[in-house]
Amino acid sequence: MAENVWILGIHMTKFGKHPDLDTVDLGAQAARGALSDAGLHMRDVGVLAAGNLMRAAASFGQQLQKQIGQTGIPVFNVANACATGATALRVAIMAIRAGETDVGLAVGVEKLSGAGLLAGGTAQRQGDTWSPQGRFGAVAPIDGRIGTETMPGVFAQIGMEYDHKYGGADFELFARISEKNHAHSTLNPLASYQKRFSLEQIMNEVMVAYPNTRPMCSANCDGGAAAVVVSESKLRTLSLEQQRRAVKISASVLTSDPWQEACQVLPDVNTLTRAAANQAYEQAGVGPDDLDLVELHDCFATAELVHYDNLRLCPPGGAVDFFNSGASWRDGTTPVNVSGGLESKGHPVSATGIANIWEVATHLRGEAGPRQIEGARVGLAHVIGLGSACGVHILEKAAV
Repeated sequence: MAENVWILGIHMTKFGKHPDLDTVDLGAQAARGALSDAGLHMRDVGVLAAGNLMRAAASFGQQLQKQIGQTGIPVFNVANACATGATALRVAIMAIRAGETDVGLAVGVEKLSGAGLLAGGTAQRQGDTWSPQGRFGAVAPIDGRIGTETMPGVFAQIGMEYDHKYGGADFELFARISEKNHAHSTLNPLASYQKRFSLEQIMNEVMVAYPNTRPMCSANCDGGAAAVVVSESKLRTLSLEQQRRAVKISASVLTSDPWQEACQVLPDVNTLTRAAANQAYEQAGVGPDDLDLVELHDCFATAELVHYDNLRLCPPGGAVDFFNSGASWRDGTTPVNVSGGLESKGHPVSATGIANIWEVATHLRGEAGPRQIEGARVGLAHVIGLGSACGVHILEKAAV
């Protein structure tokens, strides 16, 4: 069996608007921060996995090396929708498990401030023009009538589908989920927004796609995150302080959509997330009741609700009761998105997967300051990208 892999160093930049920094600058800031946190240098790294989706060239990882150190190591350029960062981390983990290196660096970075609404396959890169053709052109005239690829519309439908199936998920409940996340954000100095909103403010804001108003949508912004991972044998050669702060990766899972005998009218964010969660719990040897905190992919308030169910934080169909119990608040039994979530922390797509892991790792280290979940020992980080890809990581506090 492959040896355990540990997070030795991890870092995220301040999320928000960075007009004076380009994609490589943000990636270098995140990478250097993670290396410093690990107590290592770029020359110690045996593999680099670099994630970027929207605006960088295919050789983003090599561009990044020019700022942080060109050492001749293999570079993997990763793009996997909103799961890009988590996928980059998984690449580094797999290289260590394969015995190719003892130290890996994963980076995810994006420049998204001012990007507007993000679509799926019809997304346009800045400066491109698009004319209807092929399979996307065939459905363009009916987009917004019988469905949509625009993310707010997709996840609005997903939330309403859950309400139709189980009931109780009305407009006010989704707004209360957003109210929780914005309240949590006030304790996170790296969040893009750190402002508390009243329930009335959230419900009376601009409606983007019912039932999601503007504060209920993830914030497109700039940001980067990076992690240094090491083998257990490497960790045991390092100082006791490095070992004490290391965080064990008890599970690392990446899934895609299975074949289903059904019409693919609405993207299925549920099946691949449930599969990822089930595999992660089995791999880690823990269950949902063992989790001290969860960072899940709340690209919209509606998404957070359905993922309570998909990650088995509640019984099937029990997401509304789970939220109404207060369980997902910072002082609840299973705190969810203590960082403020994507709705407040922000969503620089390729950085999000590693940033979610940074939040969990920071609590397991006991370094989260005023938002610290006391006694946190086990946490789960989740991210999903339509297309579709889902990453789930379970982390555990070092027993040193």
